[in-house]
Amino acid sequence: MDNAVTRAPHIVVVGGGISGLAAAHRLLGAGARVTVLEGSAVLGGKLLAGEIAGAPVDLGAESMLARRPEGVDLARAVGLGDRLQAPATAAASIWTRGALRPMPKGHVMGVPAQPGTLHGILSAEGLARVEQDRELAPTEVGEDIGVGEFVAKRVGREVVDRLVEPLLGGVYAGDAYKISLRAAVPQLFEAARTHDSLLDGVQDIQAKAAARQQTGAVFAGLDGGLGTLPGAVADAVRAQGGEIRTETPVLGLTRTADGWRIRTDTEFVEADGVILSTPAWSASALLAAESPVAAAELSEVEYASMVLVTLAFRRADLAGLEERSGFLVPPVDGRTIKASTFSSYKWQWVKERGSDLFVLRTSIGRYGEEQHLDWDDPDLVDVSLGDLGEAVGLAARPVATEVTRWIGGLPQYPVGHLAKVARIRAEVAKLPGLRVCGAAYDGVGIPACIASARRAADEIIATSTLAQNTQSDAGQ
Repeated sequence: MDNAVTRAPHIVVVGGGISGLAAAHRLLGAGARVTVLEGSAVLGGKLLAGEIAGAPVDLGAESMLARRPEGVDLARAVGLGDRLQAPATAAASIWTRGALRPMPKGHVMGVPAQPGTLHGILSAEGLARVEQDRELAPTEVGEDIGVGEFVAKRVGREVVDRLVEPLLGGVYAGDAYKISLRAAVPQLFEAARTHDSLLDGVQDIQAKAAARQQTGAVFAGLDGGLGTLPGAVADAVRAQGGEIRTETPVLGLTRTADGWRIRTDTEFVEADGVILSTPAWSASALLAAESPVAAAELSEVEYASMVLVTLAFRRADLAGLEERSGFLVPPVDGRTIKASTFSSYKWQWVKERGSDLFVLRTSIGRYGEEQHLDWDDPDLVDVSLGDLGEAVGLAARPVATEVTRWIGGLPQYPVGHLAKVARIRAEVAKLPGLRVCGAAYDGVGIPACIASARRAADEIIATSTLAQNTQSDAGQ
């Protein structure tokens, strides 16, 4: 039989974050030969395992949506099913109007179904403004609209400034008034198209969720840290014959008569197909010659940078700290930190492995407010301690600190983002055997990134030549 027909296609995945690793895992399962090229020395991207005072911690993303299946499914597929762990507490607060207040129940990204749940968070005027929603004429949303713009028109700016902003900020580190409603909160976008009243729309969303009888935790982590997931996926990729090369930056990408030639800093790699699982700016540079239109669109994707400050205290020094998962901070209040996670309360594994330690962390910086990235580590620690002191009365000094800067960590999804992604994919699809995936396209969360990776892998395999090769190979 002709070896040119029966050989397994060779796919190169550029980028070894969770998206690239998930794509490689999917490709191998479909019978492809896979090489992953990662420019840095570390796999996993924004999933990063570390330690503080000898105790393991996450220094990047620490949880993923559990009610969307892709993340937990991948964890199970690579042998981590028994380490999946729900948060020990879901009780969260919001530090606003001078006090820590319980996060209201029954909201969709900060928009309530019942205005009464917002007492204490909004002023009397703000509460009265929410009540006007059902009296207003319908708001046209067109093809897309900013989350903040739409919500402010319906229920007032206070809801945006004190609830929507901090909640969206925790996901995108962006500006709620610029973020796309359709891309970031599709449930609310659909409600806006089908209901005259936003409050009625939120009630409908909640009624449908109740009818589905979804149970179990909304979020999940891993015993030992979500940062251990990339290593487990990488091990599974290698076990299936995949090759992973770190410290191998990709510098060029050229279409050939038979496929693709990838130029690294030391060699050329030939491939039948390529998946670009890199930040948008990197994908833009690599596509500049072969798809200038896609490259131009990708070059316009903006990113936010942020800092995580991880602090370890003697447990005894924080004995009076109220048990909660942490708190969010509305930017309108002018604080430096935008959130704090009480890791030793939120995650049982942190509590157990930290023994006599109490670990918490703060996040600082968002799109357009990134001056803090240039501060020295001790200054970032001090400003975090200052805000924590005001918020919860914390007076103790940490026994250890760790400052992690995520430069260009979170892509922004402005109004029109989904249309931009559609244009990028349409241009990329003109290049046989090439696809893109990652946080810049369909969602910044881990399940969304994995879904993006699976889509890219499935489309690569389904292209005519590769599909023929895979089927022939599978029949051997």
